[in-house]
Amino acid sequence: MECHFNSQALCEYEGRHYSLGETWMEGCLQCTCLHPVGVGCCETVHRPVDFPPWCVVRVESPTCKVTLVLATDPRLPCIPGEGNSVDPSHGAMNMKLAG
Repeated sequence: MECHFNSQALCEYEGRHYSLGETWMEGCLQCTCLHPVGVGCCETVHRPVDFPPWCVVRVESPTCKVTLVLATDPRLPCIPGEGNSVDPSHGAMNMKLAG
């Protein structure tokens, strides 16, 4: 989960003003008013941390659904441990040696 703090931000979102300690959602971020010192926001999604390097994390907006997809083709899911133990960008090694 990632968080960030903006000391210059105002406690305002979509025209509404927030008081110290109040929270609001900005997409997949939950933000908290820390007036007068700024605004802190944290992701509400839990990103996977242990997956093959040929997979990437995709966060769908506005549902905040997290999925692993192939880096080479984000339309395809990446399912570690289910036949995806070899980097797909290397192709299959189905060559026969002439003998």
